[in-house]
Amino acid sequence: MKLTIVGCSGSFPGPASPASCYLVTANDGVRDWRILLDLGNGSLGALQRYMDLRDIDAVLLTHLHPDHCMDLCGLHVAVHWDPAGWNRDRIIVWGPQDTANRMATAYGLPSDPGMHEDFEFRHWTSGEEVSIGPFTVTPYPVRHPAEEAYALRVEAAGVDADGNPVVRTLAYSGDTDSCEGLEEAARNSDVFLCEAAFHEGRDDAIEGVHLTGKRAGEAAAAANARRLLLTHLPVWNDATVSVAEARETYAGDLAVAVAGVSYDVGSPFTLPLAMNPGVLPAG
Repeated sequence: MKLTIVGCSGSFPGPASPASCYLVTANDGVRDWRILLDLGNGSLGALQRYMDLRDIDAVLLTHLHPDHCMDLCGLHVAVHWDPAGWNRDRIIVWGPQDTANRMATAYGLPSDPGMHEDFEFRHWTSGEEVSIGPFTVTPYPVRHPAEEAYALRVEAAGVDADGNPVVRTLAYSGDTDSCEGLEEAARNSDVFLCEAAFHEGRDDAIEGVHLTGKRAGEAAAAANARRLLLTHLPVWNDATVSVAEARETYAGDLAVAVAGVSYDVGSPFTLPLAMNPGVLPAG
């Protein structure tokens, strides 16, 4: 299973990265499957550096804040108005129950048909597994000011260095403060892709919105995650602070996500740690 950071800027696009979007690829023995974890504002353009939009197998939305879903509107245009014709099935979109209506409203469309001609909307049920090609995805409710917000646990079969079959696990926090669902999603994961939008001391008065590096580290340690990849850092955050906070509470492999970098979910982080997101590779 391969993870590519399409966008990782927290809350809005930054000069070096779009907002949240993560491309996850795995092979089922016949072909590569490609799913997107979130499709935040600014990410659709960058995504086309890594894949043909026609090869999207599913879009998985953690919640309906614009920095995690708004480029679904652009994808609607790409599908609906392609002069050559889309010539593919509707793209499956997993998300909160109100996803279809919210996207139609965002684009100024009537809810019927809205974007239903282009997307097959399906909604999460807490703890209920979803199968997409070689992937098994499980949503866990988390603590964030949205009607529905989820962390996602993504599992896919693979092989280890000796050629033995193994299941690789990527956990993605979405947006959340500390909570039980976050730790459940990350339990024994190979890579824990976890937001760290806040700093200790600076944001202490804000409850139930985001994690600090320290709290991300606490969640990773409690979940026994093998590797922690910090993401969703806003442009005003100092990545060195986020890393230092996480290191207080987590002793495992640690890096900061950078747009354009790919990771083998089953392998250790090997590139230099990025202390300034968007400048150096991070994993």
